[in-house]
Amino acid sequence: MRRLTSRLQKARPVCLYALQVPVMLSLACGSPAPLTVEMPLHLEEHLDAATIVGSEVPEDMLQPVEWRFDEPQPDWRAVKPVSQQQAIRPIRVDDALRLPLTAANRNPVDRRLVGAIYVDLPDWSLQHWGAVEIRARTRDYMAGMGLVLNYTEDESRRGLPFSIRADGTPLVSDGTVQTYRLSLDPGGTGRWEGPWTQLGIDIASRPGQEAASLDILSVLVFPRASEFAEARAGVREVQGGTRARVEPLRRTLYMHAPGRIAYQVSIPEDARLDVGLGVLREDAPVTFAITAAQPNGEIDTLCEETYSDREHWGQRSVDLSHLAGETTILALETASERPGTVALWASPTLSGPRATERPNVIFYIIDGAGADLMSVYGYNRSTTPNLERLASEGAVFERAYSNASWTQPSTLSFMTSLQHSVASLSQGVRWARAPEEATTMAQHVHRAGYQTAVLVSNDYAGRISGLERGVDKMRDQDPEDYSISSVLLHEDFWEWREDYPGEPYWVHFQTTDIHTPWRPVAPFAGLFVTPTERRAFDREFAEVGRMPGPEDFERTGIDRVAHFNTARGVYDEAMAHQDYQIGRLVERLKANGEWEHTLLIVAADHSHFHAGLSLLDPLPPELDTSYAEYAPMISSWISHIPLIFVWPKHITAGMRFGDPVSMIDMLPTVLDLLDLPKPEVMQGQSLAPLLLGKSGWEPRPVVLDEIGLDRATGEPTGRIEVVDGRWGASLYVDPDPEEDFRHHRPVPLLLYDLWNDPYCLHSIHEDRPDLVEKYTAFLEVQFAAHQALGQLFTPAEGVVLTPDQLETLRALGYIQ
Repeated sequence: MRRLTSRLQKARPVCLYALQVPVMLSLACGSPAPLTVEMPLHLEEHLDAATIVGSEVPEDMLQPVEWRFDEPQPDWRAVKPVSQQQAIRPIRVDDALRLPLTAANRNPVDRRLVGAIYVDLPDWSLQHWGAVEIRARTRDYMAGMGLVLNYTEDESRRGLPFSIRADGTPLVSDGTVQTYRLSLDPGGTGRWEGPWTQLGIDIASRPGQEAASLDILSVLVFPRASEFAEARAGVREVQGGTRARVEPLRRTLYMHAPGRIAYQVSIPEDARLDVGLGVLREDAPVTFAITAAQPNGEIDTLCEETYSDREHWGQRSVDLSHLAGETTILALETASERPGTVALWASPTLSGPRATERPNVIFYIIDGAGADLMSVYGYNRSTTPNLERLASEGAVFERAYSNASWTQPSTLSFMTSLQHSVASLSQGVRWARAPEEATTMAQHVHRAGYQTAVLVSNDYAGRISGLERGVDKMRDQDPEDYSISSVLLHEDFWEWREDYPGEPYWVHFQTTDIHTPWRPVAPFAGLFVTPTERRAFDREFAEVGRMPGPEDFERTGIDRVAHFNTARGVYDEAMAHQDYQIGRLVERLKANGEWEHTLLIVAADHSHFHAGLSLLDPLPPELDTSYAEYAPMISSWISHIPLIFVWPKHITAGMRFGDPVSMIDMLPTVLDLLDLPKPEVMQGQSLAPLLLGKSGWEPRPVVLDEIGLDRATGEPTGRIEVVDGRWGASLYVDPDPEEDFRHHRPVPLLLYDLWNDPYCLHSIHEDRPDLVEKYTAFLEVQFAAHQALGQLFTPAEGVVLTPDQLETLRALGYIQ
């Protein structure tokens, strides 16, 4: 990627889109106060203070094309895979085209059921089209759905006969109609050559499934430019180029060439403007220019460049130091031979020297990190020596809990301070995105002037969960190698800091170094596991096709204890690598002079799952396959996570807290520590009083939930649980009690003594009916409150809470 730091010819008489009259007027008496740069100035956030000239939306813009399957669509047909299985046989139903997968569609290599439908295209050019929205539903737990492009006769290919695999997505399996938006960028497998001739949709089951089906209700193809037709200028998060795994998502200010967006700005010392240039089409280059105007009308062209690379962002830095102390009109200007061409200014940010006491924030989530297996929490292997040193400089929460059992609901909750059921029930789905009406942590800090980045290697922590809002740069693609994700994401971070050196900044890391399949790298590979043990483990894992359960050991003869001892060892090796990389990150922050004004939070989205319980010997009878799926979330192996805060000179070193706390507390805590206003609606409480040695914090029960809609009935189903000091309780919300018995829950509420049974293996509900009554009532009130609170985030007009509901929500501290 080429960089340019320049200040071109000064005092040019005519600029790219020269309109001196608006320049003079905007400096006249009565104009708005100039924008200032005490915090990094995000120009895209101040369109209300800008003067916009030109940038007209063209009348001849391409329109979306839709196929609806509530009527016959004979142009769409199935395709036979290259391998031995048959093509699927679509079936028309009332409102959809059903794609049934049967044993006849099984791929002999990976044992999945696969199939595809496709349509021939007219004379379209792929660079003109950006995304496909597919409305679909299924009740089957499938591997996913994707876009495939261009039919091929290449007999050497395996699987489906398409040249290109573009975007893909997991599927919601609750029977509800979902809209999936997939990028047409060919960033997956294959090589793009020639015209765009076919659009295909492929589906796949999980390995070993006997049957599955997906209903397609409609397919809508969007031109790239149509997303930018709402206004002459606006703000959108845009994926860079056509290579999603290379170029990150950027928050962009868009306009239509020719056009000019001008701001009146007071320029600080050592000022610079950092911005990425982007285009949608290679056949319509855009000339970008950045100009500064003086009160006398003199125009200084600071940077001018014609750009046509739609594959990459063109990152540029413009020196404004010669304007220090002046109030000027700073303008972003575009021109193109094709009027109406969309031009993208990625994260246009004006910054100067640090001028705030607010710290940088590094919110570091280790995906799947179990506190039980970290030496900073007393584990008997030295897996986290760097975190031990950091903990000695800050505060450790001994009993921190995630809000759910896996990444998507957990991350959504701690980024919004809303229980997952509030989002899922309000949206009428099983697994929800962040509600549009909720404000995420990134949005809160971005509005306060923070530069923001989300660098995650688990895509459930990104756009799938609606967490791109307010983010200047987002990397949310699964890496090819999970075990070095921290290395890759740290490289992204330092590249971002070079491109945008202003402070303060907020970054959300979410690494997968310790996520299965656990491929630790040297010098940590072999630290706890011999090569022979590793080879045996890989062979056994491959034989079963997943982490083995009790029935697999009986069937295959695999030694359970040996297998899980090795699993524990490779997990520990991966943890040691992750810890080392955090240590290197902190060392570089110190070397750059940033550490003293940085708040570091290290946590996790859930605990370690498989690396623990299966080593119990003898194996408890409760621990079977169904336990692994329906175990209480409050079990230590599912939700006991690390939580460490370090902020030099602000958080007293060496503090450790023993009361239960929750990841849902993260949003109010961060906002409190940054002295920013908190949202009117939140379900967490700030831990800042504890961290800063102030009064105002009282322990309260920690609530976890995973509640969505039942596939068959549409009624709420799932679990809501509580940790209250010594006791833990799990209430199953289920519209079908008969089914519940097969899930090993003989009573509605299970009760645990967490001090003596942290893995929640033995419910004591029969011994303590008093506590059963207490926590049943408590969780029923909580669930009713979550349902009521969800109404505030329902995208519909006229939602009104009853006085009783409002009183309950205020009493629980959920609304102010």
